[in-house]
Amino acid sequence: MTQHATVRVGPQGRMVIPAQLREELHVEPGEVLVARVEDGRLVLESRDAILRRLRAEFARAVPKGVSLAGELIAERRAEAAREDAG
Repeated sequence: MTQHATVRVGPQGRMVIPAQLREELHVEPGEVLVARVEDGRLVLESRDAILRRLRAEFARAVPKGVSLAGELIAERRAEAAREDAG
């Protein structure tokens, strides 16, 4: 269940994430979060969450059996061959 809370911005621009939201997100003291603005919203994500999200996006974008590293190596080899030939 998604929790909602009101957060006040302090005089130095600081905010405290309410305990119930920290618990739901499993945010521990000292953890580093990455902040970004997305569609006029402030989004805070852990590095692990970002990595999971990016892996899922790449999994959808790259067909199964395709190796991006393999394609890059083949591209580089073809480019080197063209340079040697010409």
